[in-house]
Formats: sequence, structure tokens, C-alpha cells
Amino acid sequence: MNTTADARRHPGLADVDAERRVIGILIKHPHTVDTVMHRLSPDHFFDPVYRQMFEAVVDLYNQGGRISYTQVYNRLRGVEGVDWNNALMAVTESFVSELELGPSVDSLNERLARRRIMQAVEEIQQMVLLEHTEPIERIQARAQELIFAATAKADTRDDIKDLVDVLRKCYLELLERREGRRPSGLLVKYPSIDMMTTGFKKGDLIILAARPSMGKTSLVLNWAVNVAKSRERTPVLIFSLEMDDVQIGDRLVISELFRYKQENGAAEVTARDYQTRMDDEKFARTESIFNELYQLPIKIVDRRGMTVSEIRAQARKVKAEEPNLGLIVIDYLQLIKPPANTSKNWALVVGDIVRELRDLAGELDLPIILLSQLNRSVESRDNKRPVMSDLRDSGNIEEFADVVIFLYRDDYYYPERAREEGTEGVVEVIFAKQRKGETGSVRLRFYKEYTKFVDEVTV
Repeated sequence: MNTTADARRHPGLADVDAERRVIGILIKHPHTVDTVMHRLSPDHFFDPVYRQMFEAVVDLYNQGGRISYTQVYNRLRGVEGVDWNNALMAVTESFVSELELGPSVDSLNERLARRRIMQAVEEIQQMVLLEHTEPIERIQARAQELIFAATAKADTRDDIKDLVDVLRKCYLELLERREGRRPSGLLVKYPSIDMMTTGFKKGDLIILAARPSMGKTSLVLNWAVNVAKSRERTPVLIFSLEMDDVQIGDRLVISELFRYKQENGAAEVTARDYQTRMDDEKFARTESIFNELYQLPIKIVDRRGMTVSEIRAQARKVKAEEPNLGLIVIDYLQLIKPPANTSKNWALVVGDIVRELRDLAGELDLPIILLSQLNRSVESRDNKRPVMSDLRDSGNIEEFADVVIFLYRDDYYYPERAREEGTEGVVEVIFAKQRKGETGSVRLRFYKEYTKFVDEVTV
């Protein structure tokens, strides 16, 4: 479709009367241009004549020129195929009130959204019909990306915000926090962690880094279960690029079995019991854990070798299905596949990956926890507590991350000393960076056989 007549036969895709009204008001009342320029682009105009008129208005506006009938005509008269004098007269001579500008722009935004959906559908159809050699997974990922982009609400708000309006929002949120109705961020139900972070913030990228076997996967899975168990039953999405779904499921069950270790007189169910035959009592206790976990809104993607684009597509799909999705976990950074045919070195590629994932956190309006390995250089130092420079393939990790957390266990490096000093299982959770909070460290206890972290702080 490329004619006004076609548009009138398909009013859901274009409103040429609204296009005419917008152009007429902008030319007759140039002071109105400032109020809508941030909301409009040439794509909003389906009719090619009105689109060219709008482009002429934009050129004059950007160059600081005076917008008028004559100036717009002078810009267009060299473009063949249209009687611009008559076209401009038809637009400007009809009586149109300035009050019609806002509703007309709203109509153009709606029609553009419809056309983008139609375009996405057509592109998907072409992919399905013509790209015979492309793996179906890539076609699905691209289709999801197209639909998500086409259905995402365009931000047409003014970027300039009055401080009074900003402070009003801040004050309302302050009142809600004071009354206990709104936590500052997403709580993981470990008191010492939640006190340090006041909750993980929406749009933040949190890096959780450690050497292998420190327990970073276990800790983040403990957090994920607690978030999903919360009163709000917040949905969680886990990308596991190393372990498969059954391994993740087993870890979740074994971690929850830890409760029986703490109950006096209860039949403890160990990880060994879980992996072998168990008696009826232990089986019944394990079965009750399964029944609890069945209720949790946790989704798992366990495909190895995923790219950022594929992660983004899957995340968008889950967000569309679960609008209240509150947390994404990615395990781990160094296993994300780089884009094909890149000429950048690996450190720069990693920096791009981290930046894109932070953008995704902002787009989906939730925190993303990204696990990462540390360099081996930490092993050669006397003080083996991690620092920022230990981030493996650091690139721009430190720059783009909102929060950087390290794990350190003394018993990992000095087991005999830890036994003597009673620090076996004690894990230092080091907050090396918090864009919106303090740095420092807290301590948890790690029961490795249960892959369970316990916070010994009570509040």
C-alpha cells in the first residue's frame, strides 16, 4: 500500500486526515513545533506528500530557520512529481484549530505502531518462506525480536523533566517505603545482603564473580528461590550456559533439603541420600520439597553457546508471558558466544556483551545478575581477596556494571588455617562497587554438601 486511497480503505494503518491536520497546524502555527517535535518522525506519515512536507519542516526547524508556507514551498519546489503550491494551499487553507494537534499526533503514533506490527509480520513470513538453510532456532529468535520491537510502546514523553515533578515521585516512593509498602529494590531474603544493597534495583546489572568452586552458582540459585518464594511470588528466569536443567533442578532440591539438618529430631536427608535409594521417611520429606518447588515461578534456559541476541530474544519472550518477571540470572559471562565475524579482541567483545546486557536490564526494567570468572592472577598474590582488576577479560565490565560482588573463602586457599580459626565454610561477600549504595563486605556460611548459603545475621 502506498496511496492515500489505500490508506482510506485500511484506516487501521493510516490516518491521512490527521497527517494533513498536523502539517497544516505546524505551518500555520510554527510555535507549536517545539511541543511535538520529540514525538514525531517522517515514519509517522504514511502519505508520501505529507511525509515530504514534514521533512521540510524538520529541516527548517533543525537549521533554526523560520517555518512558514513560503519557506516550506522553497524547500519542496525542486522535488518533481507534485504541484507543491496546490498541495500546500490545500493543507493550510482548511481551518484547523491548534487544539487538534495533540489528538492528531496521538492518532499518528497509534497508526505507526500498527504498521510496525504489520511490517514485523511480513518480515517473519519472508524469513519462514525463504531462509531454508537458517536453523529454526535463529528464525524463532529473530521473530521474537521483531515482534517485541514492534509491540514495545514508543517513549513519546518529553525528556525534559521539571524538578518539582521529579521530587513529587521521589516523595511518594519515600512514603511507601516508610509505610513498608515499597522496598527500595528486589530483596533476596538474606538480611545482611539486603541491608547492604537495600534490594537489587530495577535496570541494574549485577556482576557476581569468583574463582571456580567458591559457590557463586549456589548463592545465586539460593537468591532465585527466595525471590520466587516471596509473598509476591516474583517470577525468575535463569540462563544456565554450563549446567543442564536437571542439574539445576537437583541443586534446588538439595538446597531446600538443608532445612531438615536444622530441625532437631528430624530425619536429615543428605545429598548422598538424594543420589541413592532412601527409606520411606526420607523419601516423603524429599517429596514435600518437590511439592513446594512445583509452585515457584522459575523458568530455566539451559542451552549452551547462546549469543546475547539469543538471550535477549528469550528474555523478551518470557517478559511478554510474565509481565511481573522480576529477576534474570545468567551463568556465566565467559560462556556467552560472541557474535560471528567480529574483528574485535576478546576483551572488547566481553565489554560489548556486558553493555548489551545492561541495556537489556533497562529495557525489561529488572535487575540482571551476571556470573563471571576471575583471572588466575589472584592465585599468585599473598592476599587472595579479589579486586576489580581480577575480573577475567575485564574489558568494560567495571564501567558498565552497576554492582560488582566478589566471593572469597579462606578455607578454599588455607584449609588447615580455617579449621584452626573456625572459619570453615565462612564466605566473604565483598561489595566492590555499588553505584547506588555503599561498598564493604558481609559474611555468610556455606554448606557445600547442600549447596546452601546461610545468613547468620538476624533482624
